[in-house]
Formats: sequence, C-alpha cells, structure tokens
Amino acid sequence: MERAVRDWAAVADAVNRRLRELGLTQKELARRSRVSVATLRKIQKGVAQERSDAILSAVSRALGLPDDHLRAVADGEVGLSSSAAGGPTGDLRSEVADLRRRVEALERSIGSVRDS
Repeated sequence: MERAVRDWAAVADAVNRRLRELGLTQKELARRSRVSVATLRKIQKGVAQERSDAILSAVSRALGLPDDHLRAVADGEVGLSSSAAGGPTGDLRSEVADLRRRVEALERSIGSVRDS
C-alpha cells in the first residue's frame, strides 16, 4: 500500500512554532531528540524528503508533544490550528519543558563547580 504524500511544510511550521514557544535552539533540539542538526535543518525548512516515523517521534517527544504528533501533521491528520501545543495541556507542556531546561542548566552549573 502506497503512503500518501506527506506535508513537510506543515511539519516545518509545527516544529518552528514549537521551538519558538519553548525558546529552544536547533542544537538543543538535536541534543534532546538525538536527531542530527542537518536532519533537523531539513525538517525546519520543509524539505520534501521521507523521514522515518522514529525520527518524527523523537522530535515530537523532544518538543514536549505526543509521540505521533509530527507524523499526524505530516499525514494531514492534525491541522496547525488544532496543534497539540495549544490549550491548557500545551501550556503545561510548555511550562514543563521550560522547567526541564532550567534544571538542566542548574545541573550543568553544579557539574562545572564540582569539576573545578
């Protein structure tokens, strides 16, 4: 069975919007998702290149979204207006992601103090 053409522009919009909401950099997203910066760059530019569901899931999770969110966006099952990032749940996810970033920064600071 042949898969329908995926909407990579919609995926790019969703990823870029979520990065702005969370205040994350591409490099930080790469670290969290374990997806290369080069692949993320292509995703963010909407380059029409097939990507595995595993990559889309890893990026979704790193952005604090459900595992299948970006796959659903790519397949046209989730519109940008009904993004999982919106509403009270999205607000909580955004706050948790922000707290995670802060804790990671504190852990790095503590680690550098211990190392000196």
